Amino acid sequence: MVTSKGVRRLRIRHETRVSYAQAAVSSHNEVRMTPLTLPGQTTLDGRVTVGPAAATWSYWDYWGTQVTGFDLMDPHSDLTITASSLVETAPPGPLPGPPGWAEVAERTARSRLLEFAIPTVRTTVPAELLAHAREVTAGLDPHETAVAVSSLVADRVSYLPGTTGVNTSAAEAWEQGTGVCQDIAHVTIALLRGLGLPSRYVSGYLHPEKEAELHRPVAGQSHAWIEYWAGDWCGYDPTNRTRADESHVVVGRGRDYDDVPPHKGVYRGVAGGPPEVTVEFTRVA
Repeated sequence: MVTSKGVRRLRIRHETRVSYAQAAVSSHNEVRMTPLTLPGQTTLDGRVTVGPAAATWSYWDYWGTQVTGFDLMDPHSDLTITASSLVETAPPGPLPGPPGWAEVAERTARSRLLEFAIPTVRTTVPAELLAHAREVTAGLDPHETAVAVSSLVADRVSYLPGTTGVNTSAAEAWEQGTGVCQDIAHVTIALLRGLGLPSRYVSGYLHPEKEAELHRPVAGQSHAWIEYWAGDWCGYDPTNRTRADESHVVVGRGRDYDDVPPHKGVYRGVAGGPPEVTVEFTRVA
């Protein structure tokens, strides 16, 4: 992970290629691959191109993510989506002073925080697991609780690509003991919500190298982590056991993966294989 203390500028290229067993008659698509502009993160340029060529339009969804939509109404045997962005990121500021649990409960009950405090199908875990998390975090403040739960999950769910899919639930990942960043985020969120701490799923990118050489492309991938509310939204990466920092690039936030999938679409035609995805990072400043 990149640890430089200064602002850094990253160029990100995210390409998704879908091949159909037979030409698709038509397809309708949504893409969530454009980084947000936030405190500590500025998107200087962001664009999505499509092949075969198609008109695109953009809008902001309910969760505040930029969505690019497009339709292909003529037969096509494959689809290539390329999202290119240039983003400046800065190190995170100090954490806010931890609120008391009573304050967290009060704020949650009377605001949109409640949407991030209720379990979803993907973020539901057995009662006995939640009881164990309560024992582990007894007496801890919200910040300490987020770190302790993240460690509990990372100790149990080993990062092992290919052992889960996009439809794997938190309970399944915990039982299996393996998964990817998406699964580790879901389990962490499930436990934090069960403990009374509003938490949301973050979709984005993580630069894969600690000290990236300027202007040298590096292969990477999309990433998922969490944000929990403790006086303000605070980012934490349970897969890597660290605060989200200048190496993390936020694309979207939601209750779980279903609110922020990078590509979602439907098409008329014969089912094909899984999409081929490549992500490339270039540090330019």
